[in-house]
Amino acid sequence: MADREQFEALAMPLMPQLYRAALRMTRNPADAEDLVQETYLKAYRAFDTFVAGTNLKAWLYRILTNTYINVYRSKARRPSEVEYDDIQDLYLYRRLQEAGPSAESEVIGRLQEGEVIEALDSLPEIFRIPVILADVEGFQYKEIAEILEIPIGTVMSRLHRGRRAMEKQLHDYAIEHGYVDAGTA
Repeated sequence: MADREQFEALAMPLMPQLYRAALRMTRNPADAEDLVQETYLKAYRAFDTFVAGTNLKAWLYRILTNTYINVYRSKARRPSEVEYDDIQDLYLYRRLQEAGPSAESEVIGRLQEGEVIEALDSLPEIFRIPVILADVEGFQYKEIAEILEIPIGTVMSRLHRGRRAMEKQLHDYAIEHGYVDAGTA
């Protein structure tokens, strides 16, 4: 019984963060709820293997990510809809907004959060998940490597390529909408 109470006390406060990450992975609220439920079920069953004093959040994200990869990615999913208004804490967007008053930051400032989310969603999954874990959830490279069970160099490479793809897509958007002159870009 103590394990159940300890699990609830430690793991349940992380549920909103896990749901947001699951929503970004699945792009569908119902699938995200299922993914989080499955994650908590697996985590509860394996809680005796969790080493006290280690990073519970990273442990739960590893379960979440592995469950997504093993179950949800393998299924042919229907086209999904996500209420992007529900995603309010997009770290990458905030970071772009906090950039100094350069010409680039002014252009980024005119972009809508939806374009940033669309750029993130357009990434292939192999790049999208590391970008979500780093730029949205705030995990360090080492933690991402542990969560995804890949070498840290692979994390760095995937983050670089994912970020570059987003940068290119947002740059192209800025040119298309007249925020940046194509001749000077």
